[in-house]
Amino acid sequence: MVLEEFKFIKPGEVRTRIAPSPTGYLHIGLARTALFNYLFTKKHEGSFVLRVEDTDLERSSLEFEKDIIENLKWLGIDWDEGPDIGGKYGPYRQTQRTDMYKKYIEKLIAEDKAYYCFCSEEELEAQRQYQMSRGLAPKYSGKCANLDKETVKKYLSEGKPSVIRFRIIPKKLHFDDLIRGRVEFDTELMGDIVIAKNLETPLYNFAVVIDDFEMKISHVIRGEDHISNTPKQILIQEALGFSQPLYAHLPLILGTDRSKLSKRHGATSVSDFRKQGYLPEALINFMAFLGWNPGDEREIYSMNSLIKEFSLEKVQKAGAVFNIKKLDFLNGFYIRQRSPEKLTELCLPYLIEAGFIIKEKADLEYLKKIISIYQERLKKLSEIVELTDFFFKEKLNYDKNLLRWKEMSDKEIKDSLNKLEKLLSKVKLEDWNKTNLERVLLPESEKIGDRGKLLWPLRVALTGKEASAGPFEIAEILGKEKTIKRIKEAKDLIK
Repeated sequence: MVLEEFKFIKPGEVRTRIAPSPTGYLHIGLARTALFNYLFTKKHEGSFVLRVEDTDLERSSLEFEKDIIENLKWLGIDWDEGPDIGGKYGPYRQTQRTDMYKKYIEKLIAEDKAYYCFCSEEELEAQRQYQMSRGLAPKYSGKCANLDKETVKKYLSEGKPSVIRFRIIPKKLHFDDLIRGRVEFDTELMGDIVIAKNLETPLYNFAVVIDDFEMKISHVIRGEDHISNTPKQILIQEALGFSQPLYAHLPLILGTDRSKLSKRHGATSVSDFRKQGYLPEALINFMAFLGWNPGDEREIYSMNSLIKEFSLEKVQKAGAVFNIKKLDFLNGFYIRQRSPEKLTELCLPYLIEAGFIIKEKADLEYLKKIISIYQERLKKLSEIVELTDFFFKEKLNYDKNLLRWKEMSDKEIKDSLNKLEKLLSKVKLEDWNKTNLERVLLPESEKIGDRGKLLWPLRVALTGKEASAGPFEIAEILGKEKTIKRIKEAKDLIK
């Protein structure tokens, strides 16, 4: 199928998969791959499959599998078939499919398309070193490729360590990548590849071919780091008489230094971003633009909009740079779309973890007022702790010089604080709100000729911070008693 034929895909024909190995937490790169598969599949009314590739028994864990499943669901990426919900082509864990792999490995051995290799690791390493010293690309020499059946039988009965290799047919091989166009390989450079440790333990390139065929996967959409695996998988498909799925290799995600995204660039797992307080809609919107562009200036896309607009034709070949500022911008946008009630609910765990409140005793109306005045400033939910900590402290601790507006002397600061205390003490409790506080203080600040001389010391006295929400909103929430108490404490700092 060529690119122009996408529009002729019939509803229900597309079957894609995301096939994570549970050897680590859900990486942002894998989440992006899952998203692109999901969008493509939903656009064409197909089926999206979750398959767990857990054959690496030493490194795989249920903890990682749980993290991957939970965070994909949290992102809103749901599957039609998978280990948790079953399906027509299960089981959906590779460790439960060993009989199927064994059948196909035995078939290849019987047809002399695969063979047992008894070379030791030391021999193979010596071969590699020798080939490299001659400027050749390392590949298997073929030493065990023509062992007679009796010798193989004898070695196996003796328990001699072995692996199973697939015979690579030397030829020029090409496939049409739906993103990159025609991709060519010279298979003679590969050498015979290991496809299994034994009949029960297949390796990645073999197991994935069997699974994709048996699960009737029509499109394999994955990262470009898998391009070198594709010719090996195509050769195995040909040897077994399988049909070939269509391939689309997505660009790598890069850090700002244009190297492959890694932990040194910051958070890389979805759970890390989730803990920091990024919303699922923001991550989905952000990840969609890591390699895809709709071709216009629009930046905000819901999942439904993405399903409607997405196409592989608009996926770029070049690496996609992970720009955290763009993610912060999008997250801030989605935070502002939340109702005050919902945002309070989302921020609550961060305030509890910081020890500011006890869940059972939380005054949600009071918290809603606090969080509402910071809704416009929040880029991620975790910032609520640092922005609002002063509301939950009995006494603030800050440098007295923070009270100083421009070149104010200590006497001028004290005079301003005295004036604030005097003016605010006269405001009745029932009139203690932002509007009345502005009515009392703004004219006085204008009389001084520089608003900052009165309002800056007020802001700092109430918050202990250089930057905060407006002092009138803060004073309203703190209440009269606490506001005046903090002004007095600020005066005590000025000798």
